[in-house]
Amino acid sequence: MTGQTHLMRADVRASWDRAQRRGLHPDRHLPDVGLAEDEVRTWRRDHQMASVWPILFASLESAAFEPGHVLFGGDADGHLLWVQGDPTTRRVAERANLVEGARWHEAEAGTNGVGTALALSRPFQVRGTEHYLSVAADFTCTAAPVRDPVTGAVIGVVDVTCKLRNMNSLALPLITTAARLAEAHLRDLARQRHAEILTRYRDRVLNRVGGHWALISQEGKLLDAAPSSWLPAVWPVPVIEGETELPDGRRVVVERLSPGGGPFSVYALPDQASGRQAPQVTSLGRNRAVLWMDGVVHELSLRHSELVVLLLANPDGLTAAALAEELYGNAGKTVTVRAELTRLRRIVGYRLSSDPYRLDSRIRTDFQQLEADVANGAVGDLRSRYPGPLLPRSQAPGIRRIRQRLHNRLMPDRPAE
Repeated sequence: MTGQTHLMRADVRASWDRAQRRGLHPDRHLPDVGLAEDEVRTWRRDHQMASVWPILFASLESAAFEPGHVLFGGDADGHLLWVQGDPTTRRVAERANLVEGARWHEAEAGTNGVGTALALSRPFQVRGTEHYLSVAADFTCTAAPVRDPVTGAVIGVVDVTCKLRNMNSLALPLITTAARLAEAHLRDLARQRHAEILTRYRDRVLNRVGGHWALISQEGKLLDAAPSSWLPAVWPVPVIEGETELPDGRRVVVERLSPGGGPFSVYALPDQASGRQAPQVTSLGRNRAVLWMDGVVHELSLRHSELVVLLLANPDGLTAAALAEELYGNAGKTVTVRAELTRLRRIVGYRLSSDPYRLDSRIRTDFQQLEADVANGAVGDLRSRYPGPLLPRSQAPGIRRIRQRLHNRLMPDRPAE
């Protein structure tokens, strides 16, 4: 083995060393065909590479169907998802498990075009006996990784394999160009997606927050911001919903704008030294509650007012079924409640969680503060602070119970409704 490897190119020799350390035997090993046919179909349909495979195939079709050639497309783990090309050569390649569903990562197959291009994160060609597995020694494999243009992460690989005698010196630049065309297509798709996000969400963010704000993609790319330079172009920390601290010490809030995925809004929290205000809800003597949050005032609809009061009155949370009963009685439907909660989340963002549904306990309310004061002080001194019954127009059973309880303690001689 030493005599064979000392003449090898440095990258190939290093790859052989990795394979030997993994215990792969060059003459008694074949890559595993780990994906069944239905799994391959699912992966091909759902994988990010699916959007660029037509570009890759169009770029390399003439080369793929030349005698002795096969075209492969795979994911970032080296699974072969697409196999197209000369039928005779495909049948020969099958003996080496160069088939759909096989994993040609270096960990499974040692030195090879797909696996070594992925290991090196750059285009690479493996010629004949440079392959670690003897079953592939009659082939030349030329491969290039395909990167996500937003994150820079490798999402897949494209490879043209040919019989050793059919090797073409132009194969490597041809494969490299095809991969760059695929990445350009991904870049165009990302621009289109970002434009759609801005159209769909920008007004919503502007209506909810003041001061410094931004929209970022799931991958952490900055889509829009005001002021334009207050955040870096790529999110510097993992995108996690909730309050977080940037590397420079600034604190921001990150909120997902769509329950099923999609972009995030980001806005800056006030400077700690300036005295940060907790969100507040005013609902006594008002038909519709008012929410003060992050420097913005929201007058809630009656239904959202009821949901906010009920959730804050039950800090351990309520299921959708329990909320439906509190809002509508026995006739309540959970699907209606969930729809309203989705709309409410567009206002309160990450402060509304689910399973069960609950609101951030740091949100202060006038009715809870008054109840606490009643328990600790003389009722007579508190009547002047009582502007009226809780959400007086609400007929929700849960609201009526809270309203009656508080009113009876403050104004036992006057009806609440």
